[in-house]
Amino acid sequence: MQIASGLHRIGSDYVNSYLVVGQDGVTIIDAGLPGFWKPLLAELASIGKGLGDVRALVLTHGDTDHIGFAARLHRETGIAAYVHEADVDRARLKVKKPNSGWGPVRLGALAGFLWYSARHGGLRIPPAMELRTVADGDVLDVPGSPRIIHTPGHTPGSIAVHVPQVDAVFIGDTMTTRNVLTGVTGPKPAPFTLDPEQAIASLDRIADTGARWLLPGHGPAWDGGVAEAVRLIRASAGSSAA
Repeated sequence: MQIASGLHRIGSDYVNSYLVVGQDGVTIIDAGLPGFWKPLLAELASIGKGLGDVRALVLTHGDTDHIGFAARLHRETGIAAYVHEADVDRARLKVKKPNSGWGPVRLGALAGFLWYSARHGGLRIPPAMELRTVADGDVLDVPGSPRIIHTPGHTPGSIAVHVPQVDAVFIGDTMTTRNVLTGVTGPKPAPFTLDPEQAIASLDRIADTGARWLLPGHGPAWDGGVAEAVRLIRASAGSSAA
């Protein structure tokens, strides 16, 4: 699905993976679930591209619903995924997230998320073993020239990926526009966050990008500007803590 010129999404509001398309090839942001492989090929074909045009995969963090087809992409193309060094073991499935930080749950919303994940290979996710590490401030020499912004909180190695070429910041699970546990939409803190206070503090690091598009790992694209999204997230976090 095309979001804007040079910017595409595969998946759904449950789980997102994105393509940044330039004349020099394609950069993928997050690998979603294993079952996204066929939609990836279909989306590439729809824009006259193929696997040979993919130049990079950048993971916003190492959680299982963001590494889905990373291992297969490496097997098919030799591409090693970029990930922050603090999330390397997480992407390799050597670290598991504790069962904390859930927040409110609506059974229907949770069941829908689990069913969607299971239908798209979420019960058997291969580790992303072939990785290249990134650090805060890195600008990658790949399509879109993405700039890495370290945004710890959801996980220690969570990053945002700023791509001025498409006027977008890919935020992973530092925030969400659809809470998979409640179904509530709009910019909000993400569930399953290891350090919620740190995640909110990390928003300062993306606020000055000035990007129009804010693209989360879960939920619809937000085109109201990063500054407004950050304001709403902070307001939501404040009301939840009150």
